[in-house]
Amino acid sequence: MAGAIASAMLFGVPAFAQDSRLSLADRVSRLEQQAQNQNQGGTTLVNQVQALQSQLQQMQGQIEELQHQLQEANDKNKAQATDFDSRIGRLEGGASAAAGNPGNAANNANPAAAPGAAATPPASPDAGAAGKAAAATGAAATATAATAGKKGAAPANPAGAQAAYDEAFKALRAGDYATASRGFRSFIQQYPDSPLLPNAYYWLGESYYVTTNYQVALEAFQTLLSQFPQSEKAPDAMLKAGYSQIELKQVDAGKATLKSVTTKYPGSNAAKLAQERLRRLQSQTAN
Repeated sequence: MAGAIASAMLFGVPAFAQDSRLSLADRVSRLEQQAQNQNQGGTTLVNQVQALQSQLQQMQGQIEELQHQLQEANDKNKAQATDFDSRIGRLEGGASAAAGNPGNAANNANPAAAPGAAATPPASPDAGAAGKAAAATGAAATATAATAGKKGAAPANPAGAQAAYDEAFKALRAGDYATASRGFRSFIQQYPDSPLLPNAYYWLGESYYVTTNYQVALEAFQTLLSQFPQSEKAPDAMLKAGYSQIELKQVDAGKATLKSVTTKYPGSNAAKLAQERLRRLQSQTAN
């Protein structure tokens, strides 16, 4: 009996050892497989992280570009608003002075006007009456009649001209640009000899510029510059002509016009705005 048990034990030990070795090999194999799976999973995770980082960089670039475009738009609007407000302020100052001395309203709106022009009474259709008025009012009335006679038109009516001009300008200040443009065009047709004519051309151009009708605005500004080169509105008209050309994609012509503003009117507010716009254009070209 004892011999049989010993024999069984001798035969059983190698079989148990073999089973143990096979089990260990399987365990090692499973561990290796798990490690390989983890490595593959880690590689996949790294790739996903890299893809997300690439997308994030692209989004950051797009955000920066949008911010740049927004800044340019804000700068453009700010420059336009500043320029427009400054023109309004200067004209309001002239209007305030005219309110204090109604007889000189035309002179205050345009310092280049003849000193006696505002005091000239409305013209009469009767030639004899007109002669009497000229004799009664002296040289001022005579000068006004002579000026009107150059274009074959009736003598100007300063009071009517001022009222028509003020009405158009009131519409402009209220933001009713269509009414303002019609008012200034009507003024230009009815009062071609008014000392307010250069201002009317400027604000006519402005009424079209703010509504992005740049071609018509450019024509108004250029008319002012060709007919009234010595007007106090000439620097601003040249500036806005350059702006209009740039908006019309006539960039080279616009740059040349803005450079002319800086050389012809150095130290003026128009020259400063022209230099600022030229710097922005140069920055855009560099980018």
